[in-house]
Amino acid sequence: MTEPTPHQKYAFDTVFDGDGDIASAPVRPKRLFTAEETESIRVRAFIDGERSAVARAEEIAAAALAEIAAAAKGALSVLAAVAHEHRTGSADLALAAARKIAGAALDRFPEAPVQAALEGLAREVEAIPRLVIRCTPDLVERIQAALDQTAQAVGFPGQIVVKADPALPRAAFVLDWGDGRASYDPVEAAARVASALETALAAEGLHGEPLLPHEADHG
Repeated sequence: MTEPTPHQKYAFDTVFDGDGDIASAPVRPKRLFTAEETESIRVRAFIDGERSAVARAEEIAAAALAEIAAAAKGALSVLAAVAHEHRTGSADLALAAARKIAGAALDRFPEAPVQAALEGLAREVEAIPRLVIRCTPDLVERIQAALDQTAQAVGFPGQIVVKADPALPRAAFVLDWGDGRASYDPVEAAARVASALETALAAEGLHGEPLLPHEADHG
């Protein structure tokens, strides 16, 4: 058996008073508009649509700018890494070239470092009666002659004795004057320079100066 359909209450939209006049009535949607009203509605709709389009365009522009900023940030990070790698490679290349040049210079003038040391220590050793220098056996005579000449040039009145030391590398020396000593090893010196350069590059990291000068510098 089917259930009875519930009755729908009747809504009295219009209410009359005791004299038969309308006391209240629902607002009916307006169906007819004057030309002025139509134009006013059109203008308001156009303005609302324009505002909506501008707001949407601003949202799209803001999203695009955010994407551009993120891409630029990523690109700058990559460029910084490339610049640091290039700077490190350039430093390594310069250091390798310097080793080659220094090695060639020491092969040609192996007495130059000990001569420079004696010139630099001239005042400190001027009252020392005897200096002892140790170097590789093949350079004893050459360094002896060079230091005798240097001692005369700087006014060192003491005796200079050059002795052979097979344990020293070429162009290395140990200068001993009793109260002190000075030494030089080209291999250790090159290692210290490389270590200092590596430390400086590591400390600089990715925050070094730009590799290329600003355009204003070329003006």
